[in-house]
Amino acid sequence: MNTMNGSKVLVISPGWWLAHTAKGFEARNALAALWMANKNSTGVKKYRRCWPFHLAMKPFYHCAPGIWAEHAFYALFPIWRAWVKRQLWPETNVVQAIIGYASEPFDIAEKIGALKVVDCPNSHPLSYFGFWQRECDLWCPGEKVPIPQWMFARMNRELERADMIIVQSNFCRDSMIWNGIPAEKVMVNPMGVDTSIFKPRETVPPKPRFIAVGTICLRKGHQYLFRAFEIVKKEMPEAELICAGGYKTDFRRERPKWEGSFTHFPHLSHPELAKLLQTCTAFVFPSQEEGIARAQMEALAAGLPVIGTHEGGATTVVENGVEGFIVRGRDPQNIADAMLRLARDPGLCQRMGEAAHKKGAVRNTWQDYADRLLSEYTRRLNG
Repeated sequence: MNTMNGSKVLVISPGWWLAHTAKGFEARNALAALWMANKNSTGVKKYRRCWPFHLAMKPFYHCAPGIWAEHAFYALFPIWRAWVKRQLWPETNVVQAIIGYASEPFDIAEKIGALKVVDCPNSHPLSYFGFWQRECDLWCPGEKVPIPQWMFARMNRELERADMIIVQSNFCRDSMIWNGIPAEKVMVNPMGVDTSIFKPRETVPPKPRFIAVGTICLRKGHQYLFRAFEIVKKEMPEAELICAGGYKTDFRRERPKWEGSFTHFPHLSHPELAKLLQTCTAFVFPSQEEGIARAQMEALAAGLPVIGTHEGGATTVVENGVEGFIVRGRDPQNIADAMLRLARDPGLCQRMGEAAHKKGAVRNTWQDYADRLLSEYTRRLNG
């Protein structure tokens, strides 16, 4: 496959995984350009970097990570918006932008008749805010979701303007429909995986070892995970929990209760994570709101059963009892029961791990991910 029937996609995002998407488009001669603030990690040729935004953010990345960097990101947004408006527009018939960053590109797309596509890494903004704020109200009273209301307003307007919305899970699709988005606008496309890095584990580890990857925060359900692991430890004192990711400020009240009860890696490269996954029993991810989480797909590709939630996207790629277990994310006992079942039955863990690898890695590279999008773009452009 060298082309995809004339699709020329302009991909726009300050960061995230869209460089992988653009690389897949470029391989099919379907990329108009990639505009990002992040470095060109995938080697895309038609790449343009928003240097003003990157340089303005750099001191915060290095000197004030965490919540201050988040605040700076939104405070400096006008730099990104002004830069996008000044760019020379390539020949394109599809504009794909991450949600919140599509308004200005859509202005041009509407003038030239290009397909307007929003790439949405989370559920509908109303669900995204509501599920997260609920956890803040319960576990850190007074804490507010650290995304400004003007950004949520942009997101809502962009969803209404879009011809097509990309989501990564059935939960996110349903959230769009619950909030009034026509079902025909939404495409579910779970993330791809770099299968050159994430290889299946060879055997089930002799000691129960569970891993969760993602920022330690209330939205991702670590308050329930740590309580579940407390139950597991009473039954299996040798069990280990590994968490990879930094802390969000909304976890500040919970953090002192749990530090020292798990192995913590604040930062891991993808090769380091791939190596670590091969030593684990299962991936545990009781997220309260998510697209699907890139690490969840990488865990499947590495041959780990996934213990996850519908709200975390797991039901899109995990059949309960086949590639892992679907659990109630706010129920520590239910999460612990799934962890204990896999820890006590190596044969079951091995079978689920093999099924997980087939679901996460087979025909699910980043190229496969991009090809699914291009096929849908062709259908919509020709429809």
